Amino acid sequence: MRPLRYANSIVPHIYVDGAAEAVEFYARAFGASELLRIAGKDGRILHSELSIYGSTVMIGDPGAPIYADPRRLGACTAGLHIFVDNNAAALARAVEAGCEMIQAPTEMFYGANSASVRDIFGHVWVLLTWKEDLSPAEMERRGARAMGSG
Repeated sequence: MRPLRYANSIVPHIYVDGAAEAVEFYARAFGASELLRIAGKDGRILHSELSIYGSTVMIGDPGAPIYADPRRLGACTAGLHIFVDNNAAALARAVEAGCEMIQAPTEMFYGANSASVRDIFGHVWVLLTWKEDLSPAEMERRGARAMGSG
């Protein structure tokens, strides 16, 4: 059986050169608490798990040619979406901790209010406050209208 923290979810695993510093930063920015840590003799994190707004995020120092720090790539290859009750408050906390605001809270066609930040390691976090549950057809209709094609 898989642990309860993985139930009905896909767990992101992000990489940061200096993952121990990232664990501390995510505690300040998002209220993360570390669930476990496996570190090498050199202190680099082989594997750590954080709880952020009730979801699990895995983090570690890159150690193979497959994974890299977004700062080294010059871009982020994935967005991390967090569902929160008050994304304006979550955004303020993240910016206070040092994140760069990308998007202020904005009503979106898919039924949520969305805000986003780039953290100091280059990862993009999307902070979503869900407003209404829409059918796929309604989202498509509203999306077409929002993009000027409907």
